[in-house]
Order: sequence, then structure tokens, then C-alpha cells
Amino acid sequence: MSRAAMQIRSLTLLGIATLSAFAIPTPAHAGEPTPNREARAWFQDARLGLFVHWGVYSLLEKGEWVMEHDRLPISEYAKLPPRFTASKFDAQAWVALAKAAGARYLTVTAKHHDGFCMFDSALTDYDVVDSTPFHTDPIKALAEACRQQDVKLFLYYSLLDWHHPDYDPRGKTGHFAGRQLKGTWKHYVAYYQGQVRELCTRYGAIGGIWFDGEWDRPGADWDLAGTYRMIHELQPHALVANNHHAAPLPGEDFQIFEQDLPGENKAGFNKARIQPGLPLETCLTINSSWGYNAADENYKSVSDLVHALARASGRGANLLLNVGPLPDGSISATSVTRLRELGQWLTAHEESIRGTHAGPIPEKPWGVSTARGPVDHPTAIYLHVFHPGPDTPIVLDRNTPWQPRLLGRSVLLETRATKSGAEIVIPDDIRDPIDTVIMLEPKPAANR
Repeated sequence: MSRAAMQIRSLTLLGIATLSAFAIPTPAHAGEPTPNREARAWFQDARLGLFVHWGVYSLLEKGEWVMEHDRLPISEYAKLPPRFTASKFDAQAWVALAKAAGARYLTVTAKHHDGFCMFDSALTDYDVVDSTPFHTDPIKALAEACRQQDVKLFLYYSLLDWHHPDYDPRGKTGHFAGRQLKGTWKHYVAYYQGQVRELCTRYGAIGGIWFDGEWDRPGADWDLAGTYRMIHELQPHALVANNHHAAPLPGEDFQIFEQDLPGENKAGFNKARIQPGLPLETCLTINSSWGYNAADENYKSVSDLVHALARASGRGANLLLNVGPLPDGSISATSVTRLRELGQWLTAHEESIRGTHAGPIPEKPWGVSTARGPVDHPTAIYLHVFHPGPDTPIVLDRNTPWQPRLLGRSVLLETRATKSGAEIVIPDDIRDPIDTVIMLEPKPAANR
């Protein structure tokens, strides 16, 4: 047995035979052009992004699906753009908040299912510049702010459109919009591809395009292959992903899981298996809503957010955490506080999150693990202990070549001999109320 195999095998947990039995994720970015390999590697190391759902629907304060849920026809929904002033929108402040949270990238809704464009499009007047008193392209402002603050900009684009007459025939949604279906599907495909071209050519280098809504007409000819090829030609370093809840298609650079960790399906629609070789991303709301919902005060605590980030990292995935700004463009005080608190924790524990991969230990009652270095021969393993206690012991093999210490401290933690092995002792005075991060590092050869 090789030294690497022995090292992995020697770390055992209560009830687990050997680490060699764990599913080790396949390294990402195999077989792709060099720009995509580099971009995918950067993305995978980033681990945290900020998602922003903002549009004219925010005026109704009931979330981004209000047009569908309240059965608002286009004639009524068209009354919203003239009221959209966005008097407190500040692109620099949005990006600064993303950085304060520890996010390396910002994903913003350029067009949602309502069909209203939050960018200046030459292909329609149904956009924020031509149809609102705001008369400003927020994507342009955000692109500039992201360049200045070294944050990558990703653009969300909904393939679904409840407004466009060429979205014909209707799919699973949009039956109450009163849309006149007088066009042809191929014209709609040309329209959306034209807008994607605009997003790829008007705002400088972008991090990628984040698609949604294909699930409304999953059997339609969207010409996704042609769309992905165009994006990669226009923006060689941009990544493409599609929230279609199915197995990734050729040309997609990372796999999305909505409101779920990879491999889970609590939301009910994440049925696709994890695709080996692709980076992973979990998108999650900071409360219970994507777009601004005034009635939604169900904000996750900072502990919830830290655990979500660590759990995602423990499965080799990024966390894309969403906020829904108010109609005026400001972000709620609670969201700001939570994001800053998350950023403070991440700053202190960055080594255990950023640039790591899924740990060799699957999620346990006490928490999760991440690791650094080669997958089959890690140089360090990090245990994110959310719930330490006598009922959730952390036990190493008696002859383990690893030694535990609290992350950020040089003092080693003691281990206690038990029938199961060597249990890590975590003194009460060093336990973190959110996440006690224990680093396992190789013992000096003389101590093995």
C-alpha cells in the first residue's frame, strides 16, 4: 500500500471503516479548453458568491413570481416600469457589500421570467433604460464597480418569458399573462440569443452567464449548443451554467443545485446526479424569498449561513447566497448585517473554506470536513464542528498520522483513548458558538 493510501486509510471516524471507502470527487475541468480550465479552477476556489434578484416586480413587494402567482396580465404589469425610480441604487455599495461578505463573484438578474430587461437592450423597449424614470443601465454600473473592486460579474438570464409574443406555444407557466401568441418560436430563440450576445459584448469581460427557465419548456428547441458556443467564442473566460434541474449538457461549465446541497433533493426538483468533472454551486436565499418580499422576515442566522457555506464546501460546492434588494435599490439592514457577519467569520477561517475541496469525511452529526492539497493525498483536513458533545464524538484511528489543533492556534488538541480509537478533546473554553474549526495536520515523522 502506498504512503498516500495508508495516510487516507488511517484516519477513521466512529462508525466508519476507512476513508478509502468514501466517495472522492473527480477533479474538475478535465478535457476543456485552457481558458475554461483556468476559469473553472478560479470559480471552484472562490467558494462564495452573492446572488441578487432585483426588478420591477420588487415594487409589489411579493417576490419575483408575483406576475404568475397573482395572475397579473401584461396590461396590469406594464404599470410597474413607470413607477421604478430606484432612487437608492448604488452599484459600488452592492459590490462593496459582496466583498465584505467574502464573495468573490456577483450574480445579478439581467432578465427574469417577467421578460423585463434590467439592462439596455437594443432588441426591445421593455427595459429599464427605455421604460422607467430610472433611465439607467444597472448592469453597466455594476460591471464598472466589479472591475474597480476586483469582483467577477455573472449575469442571470431567464430563457422563460411571460411577456414576449414569440414565446409560443406557452410552457408550464405564464397562462394568465394575456400574452398575444402571434409569433414563432424560432423568432423568440433569435431574440433571446441576440440579448445574450448583447450581454457578452457590452459590459467588458464577465465571469459568466447563469441561465434559468428552460424547465418551462424542457422539450423545446432552445439551440442551447449554439448559445453556449457563442458565449464561449465572445467571452473565452466566461463560464456557462443552466438551472434546468437536469444533468449538465455539453458546454455547461458548472452544475447548479437550487436550495439544496449537491446530492440532496429537499426542494423536490434537484433530481440530477452530480456530474463528475464539473464545479458545483448551491444557490440559497438569505431568507425564504429570491426577489424582495416585505412579508418575509424569515432571515437565516449567521450560524445558519456559516453552516451552509461549510456544508457546501464539504461537498466541493460553492455557495451562491441571494439577497433581494428593495424597489429603491437599497438592501435591507438585516441582509447587510448578516452578510457582514458572514464575511467576518470567513476572514478568520478562510483557510478552511477558500481553495479547499470536499473533505474525505462525509457529513456527520457533529459537522463536515474540507481538505487542502491533492484529493488522494491531502496536506491538511479541516473539521467544521457545529455540534460537539458526548453524543457526537470525533474519533481518529489509534495509529493516525494526523494531529489535531484549533485552526489559527499553534497549540495541539489532546486526544483521549477510547474503545473506538483516539477521541479529539475540545475544551469548552475554545469552542466556537458557530463553528469550531479543527485542523488535522500530518504528524512529524518522528512522532508516527
